[in-house]
Amino acid sequence: MTALRPTDFPHRHLLDIEGLSSRDITTLLDLAEQYVDLNRGFEKKLSRLHGRTQINLFFETSTRTRTSFELAGKRLGADVINMSVEGSSIKKGETLIDTAMTLNAMQPDVMVVRHHDSGAVDLLAQKVDGAVINAGDGSHAHPTQALLDALTIRRRKKTLSGLIVAICGDIMHSRVARSNIQLLAIMGALVRVVAPPTLLPPAIDRLGVEVHQNMREGLRDADIVMMLRLQTERMQGSFVPSVREYFHFYGLDRKKLALAKPDALIMHPGPMNRGVEIDTEVADDIHRSAIREQVEMGVAVRMASLELLTHSSAARAHRAA
Repeated sequence: MTALRPTDFPHRHLLDIEGLSSRDITTLLDLAEQYVDLNRGFEKKLSRLHGRTQINLFFETSTRTRTSFELAGKRLGADVINMSVEGSSIKKGETLIDTAMTLNAMQPDVMVVRHHDSGAVDLLAQKVDGAVINAGDGSHAHPTQALLDALTIRRRKKTLSGLIVAICGDIMHSRVARSNIQLLAIMGALVRVVAPPTLLPPAIDRLGVEVHQNMREGLRDADIVMMLRLQTERMQGSFVPSVREYFHFYGLDRKKLALAKPDALIMHPGPMNRGVEIDTEVADDIHRSAIREQVEMGVAVRMASLELLTHSSAARAHRAA
């Protein structure tokens, strides 16, 4: 596998999809494609990040994202440290900035951070010398999720340009929706968002998407149907009358899926609430569901992100300054 030159990725951090070019995204996806093949082989470990230190700092609980970042770092040969907020000084009253400065003194090469407040990861990135990857901040951004979704789509559909992608469900509270909207627009896809009015953020149409409040309209002729979880933990007050009524109007089942193209791909970032936003029969459709493949692509995309950021020209220039 041929290593990409450091100049191939001009960014020091990966905090958001905004700011990436189509070339940047393609560079990430092309390298991740190589790692898919590696991960499916018998010998999965490389030494690309030998001698580098990766700290995973998660202020929110996570299974898929944290595990895949840990696995990605270890497969590249990095020394990976997982920090639990439950056992950290943050619980004792230490501020985010103090934590950043303490960790920075340990000279990590890359920090992977998930935080419940929007903008917190960007703030932390301003205080450290190494690269920072945003593993999800509040309702703001989740760039590696959008990248793994893009890789999943590109492998199945061969392209992103010209596809009709319907993102359905809790758009209001979803960092996954925001990052996917940005990436898909950059890569030339047509994005529709489908949700009840209570789960649509104000001025969502300014992001260049079609807005639908009816699943029949939103799913018609779609190439990709991406369902989102109801994020009740971020809701203050009632956003839907009942779970049963929500599934009736906005949950994906065979009848609603029939409105999309016959070969439409079914996606979900997880974790899934079966019977709430998606029917079990649809989620487990071996021909059309790409949900398990999304998890697999996550490891490959995070390997590519770790390598490109730790070897990027921007990161090297900052350390030399």
